[in-house]
Amino acid sequence: MPVTSAPPGARPSKTINIGFNEGTIAEFAAAVLLCGAVVWAARGPNVEKTDFSVTYLGARIIYQGQGAKLYDLREQASLKSSLFARAEPLIYEHPPFEAFFLAPLAGLPYRRAYLIWGLVNVLIWLVLPYVFRPYAPVPKDALGYLALWILFAPLGIALYQGQSSLLLLLVYALTFISLKRGHDFRAGLCLGLGLFKFQFVLPFALIFVFRRKWKLLEGFALTATLLGAVSLAAVGWQGLLSYVHLLLNIAGNPDNLSYGAVTDMASLQGFVHAILGRRVGPAIVRLMVAAVSVFLVLLIAWRWRQENTEDFFDIMFAVALVVSLVTGFHLFLHDMSPLILAMLLVCAHFPGRDRPGLRLALGTTLVLFWIPTLYFVLLARHRVYLEFPLLMVFAFAALRLAENSADATELVSQCF
Repeated sequence: MPVTSAPPGARPSKTINIGFNEGTIAEFAAAVLLCGAVVWAARGPNVEKTDFSVTYLGARIIYQGQGAKLYDLREQASLKSSLFARAEPLIYEHPPFEAFFLAPLAGLPYRRAYLIWGLVNVLIWLVLPYVFRPYAPVPKDALGYLALWILFAPLGIALYQGQSSLLLLLVYALTFISLKRGHDFRAGLCLGLGLFKFQFVLPFALIFVFRRKWKLLEGFALTATLLGAVSLAAVGWQGLLSYVHLLLNIAGNPDNLSYGAVTDMASLQGFVHAILGRRVGPAIVRLMVAAVSVFLVLLIAWRWRQENTEDFFDIMFAVALVVSLVTGFHLFLHDMSPLILAMLLVCAHFPGRDRPGLRLALGTTLVLFWIPTLYFVLLARHRVYLEFPLLMVFAFAALRLAENSADATELVSQCF
């Protein structure tokens, strides 16, 4: 990756030293807390109402050898009624390969499968702070740093719901680390692993298409091809056609609660539909969303056409991540989990006092993102779409921060 090398003392270390200190004690306490929460939820009366019930449903169909019927809604409803007494009226609409890889869990009783999947998510949550800290070491205090990870509500929501959003967070983190180390092909391989939530990964990959990062795209294409082959083996051609048909139905029926309430999404789609959905037709809404999404992707790709410094790269990665989230079709609160990477990267390069406007915009949005109660208030009032303007303010302020960083570097190079 053609970025300017930082001083030796500023380069992130490839090794992580873990000693017996207050940070380790805090990590242990967090592990006890999170594992206890998973055990409590697995034994609770509402575990069947979590999103994991839908994941388990899809995996169970594959486990029973009925892959061709994975997206048959009647088959899903019939199996759901036999498995759960209190399930939510949601459907399985994730890619076939996800159900295939999780099929072993479907051979276990539901509560046990939920417990195992929850503990896997806890492991990801606890490992990521250590893995990512060398690249965004703020705050310096170990307790404060861990607190930022624990307080970010979307992570807790993803854990409770049994969602795969923490896994997507891991995918973005590994992609970032690979790019920082100059391993573009490996970064593409990692990014492709996030295709279980393709609505976010594809816009992110599209930015690199316009940036002509062919090595990354080669790795991405390889992973996508392998996962496509797994999907074909799992459900067959008829199953894949049924999946495409289901996705088209979801896109054409944003008010169908079986697909998720659109006002409970922080995406561009959720915001435009909530504001204009009753004033204009759905075709106009889709056209507006598509046009703005393309504009945002092209804008970020154009602004990221060069990599002047490592600071510039970090901030532009954060901006691209945010854009990939908001342009995704469905962005529920748990789907915002990868946002913490962008937040930490911006914190690591937070503007000085000579840029009061940027400090205000970034500081305000960062504080709001780290207030847990805000998410639950918006969810209770079905106003999650109001997160979208905050995400846009954060993204454009970060974009301006990146441009200032690039301008300062260019000025220094001209002086010397």
